[in-house]
Amino acid sequence: MSSDQRFKIFSDPVHGFISVPKNLILDLIQTPEVQRLRRIRQLGVGHLVFPGAEHTRFNHALGAMALMQDALSSLSEKGTPISPEEQTSALAAALLHDVGHGAFSHTLEHELISEFEHEDMSRVLLLELNERLDGALDRTLAIFDDTYERPFFHQLVSSQLDMDRLDYLRRDSFYTGVAEGEVGVQRLIKTMRVHPLDGESNSEIMIEGKGIYAVENFLISRRLMYWQVYLHKTVLAGDELLRGILHRAKEHLNGGSAPDWLRRGSRSLLFFLEHDVHAEQIDQSPVRDHYLQLDDTDILFSLKQWIQGDDPLLADLCRRFINRRFFRVTFLPHEPNAPQVEDWRQQVADWLVAQNLAARDEAWDAARHYLTVDVSRHTAYDSNQEMIGILDREGNVRELSEMADTAAISELTTFVVKPYVCYPKPVAIDVDAVPTG
Repeated sequence: MSSDQRFKIFSDPVHGFISVPKNLILDLIQTPEVQRLRRIRQLGVGHLVFPGAEHTRFNHALGAMALMQDALSSLSEKGTPISPEEQTSALAAALLHDVGHGAFSHTLEHELISEFEHEDMSRVLLLELNERLDGALDRTLAIFDDTYERPFFHQLVSSQLDMDRLDYLRRDSFYTGVAEGEVGVQRLIKTMRVHPLDGESNSEIMIEGKGIYAVENFLISRRLMYWQVYLHKTVLAGDELLRGILHRAKEHLNGGSAPDWLRRGSRSLLFFLEHDVHAEQIDQSPVRDHYLQLDDTDILFSLKQWIQGDDPLLADLCRRFINRRFFRVTFLPHEPNAPQVEDWRQQVADWLVAQNLAARDEAWDAARHYLTVDVSRHTAYDSNQEMIGILDREGNVRELSEMADTAAISELTTFVVKPYVCYPKPVAIDVDAVPTG
């Protein structure tokens, strides 16, 4: 291939060869902000449950950009005008939509910065990149913020059928080996169209009637992936353990002068544990800089350091995570009442004393790092948030449930809530004693 080629090729096991234009898009891929995504696993602790799930946020970013290429090409072929400048901006938006993800992805999203969503940081980083690139991302920012004059571009980046979801469901299904999550991505993209076709200010992404079964399959696959992968009980156990470790470390830091052995952990991680950082502060240089320095490696390095520390409780928690000795998660028929939770906590406290992990007068407080009661919840299709429009043969737009198997779609729109308790396996708490109501 000649040296003046216009594309750089990335080989992707999910989508095949991905052609990256040698323009702004390749420049963005080579930035430290995007390269950092190589050091953040897509599924957080999911690789400790599904051994093949070692893929990263970088893989996903490239995949979402590749699907955006396919979608724009298909929409253009159907008659919607898309300029080269708009194409580049939309590809950049797809590539950078998750650039604000932090270490261990969603697991720690709300632990390091209060009232925070990773999209907030993505926007901060977009603004910084735009300034560095002399305004080259102005249109990308407008697409990201949904202020661009042609709103269908934003729908391709963020909606119930966006390139983000299409890639992560297909990619996560591939790497976890959960075949039930496989999505007919190309079928969905080929049946998308912009309505009205000119793509102006009142236009939206619709699905042609012949693609309705692909949409149903997508929603069913999404529900299955949530219960079989994202909210798998062992994944939840790993999440709770990692959060418990950070809570315990934070106790030391909040208690005054932190011990030297604790400060052997990652400097950037310690920054967030020492400071009460709020989402409103993420555009401040120290917060942003430490956030960009933080990835999965920092977390694992810190845990390995803290195993050597003088706190037997924190050392035990860290050792459990490093050696994958998670707690047990049991789903409950109902949320337990306060007396039930207190009884479980006392059992855990007694166990900590018996294991020489905590003194009797400290065991009750320590038990909160070993016992968690929470709920997992998910809906595959939130029609109240944004409808999926189906374009019939007569050119009429109808909401998905009006044309699909109403019973099936109705089931997918309900929020499924599953209470659970996470606790050490040797502690024989009686989960069957949870009272109803």
